[in-house]
Amino acid sequence: MPSAGPYSIVTRRRRARVLRAAAALGCVGLLAVACSSSKGSGSAPTTGTRTVLSVVAGENFWGSIVAQLAGRTARVTSIVSDPNVDPHNYEASSNTARTFADADYVVLNGAGYDTWAQKLISANPSSKRSVLTVADLLGKKEGDNPHFWYNPKFVMMVADQVTADLKRLDPTDAAYLDGERSAFTASMAPVLSRLAAINAAFSGAPVAATESIFVYLAGYLGLDLVSPPEFMNAVAEGNDPPSPSVVTFNNLLARMQVKVLVFNEQTSTDVTTNLEKLAARHGIPVIGITETVQPPDATFEAWFGAELAGLQNALGAHAPGGG
Repeated sequence: MPSAGPYSIVTRRRRARVLRAAAALGCVGLLAVACSSSKGSGSAPTTGTRTVLSVVAGENFWGSIVAQLAGRTARVTSIVSDPNVDPHNYEASSNTARTFADADYVVLNGAGYDTWAQKLISANPSSKRSVLTVADLLGKKEGDNPHFWYNPKFVMMVADQVTADLKRLDPTDAAYLDGERSAFTASMAPVLSRLAAINAAFSGAPVAATESIFVYLAGYLGLDLVSPPEFMNAVAEGNDPPSPSVVTFNNLLARMQVKVLVFNEQTSTDVTTNLEKLAARHGIPVIGITETVQPPDATFEAWFGAELAGLQNALGAHAPGGG
């Protein structure tokens, strides 16, 4: 598929990793087993007199949030949760197609991130199914940075829209759903507090990232992301970065001009691995982040909070009195 911009990521390298992961499990179909936040799937089953919505999320970062917001009113299935599977190039199976076909409500990332899911929905039209595409909600398009879940402001906007959609689909539980929304806000409070603390202590600090997944979060935190954009974009596409950008990146690390190096654990290459080793040799903390919630049964806020704690500790390692 032709690239529509720096973040349209359908590449031979990433596809090869997906297929190798499938082979390790024995068959591609095993990769399509959905990771559910509650047991079961299907179209609006009933529990006693209560109708339970069937909800599908393309990836488990949105699935975790939706499951918390829906509570007892829905059974939520997240399709992509395996850290060895690239969400951009997920290979859907007939089981995945049936899961989407039976859904009452679907949440997708959009902006070219989960095109495979858009194709399944188009191939299985349903008048009863509602679809929220996060990119559309945020006014983003294919070619824009699709890592929206790394922007806390975007996360809360999505939470508001999901709650509104669930109340429309299940108006009798509106008050309950409002309570679940409030509970999610409360559960995010420690995360937001840590974000504010990082911003207050380290705003303006120079940091580097091997891939564009960190761009939104760096901006939110006020960090100075000095790594070459052309390097980050190339790695995001699964391509070799331009030689001048590699030289620039190496110089940043060799001259110790960054406080932390952040890398995407799901797009590691020989070039990025070399940068990690160079940073370590010069005493620059190196931290990894992931594209999906890990472990898969963790909540979004527990996973995100742990990543933020690692970042905060790494930034503080070179601060006066830091450790």
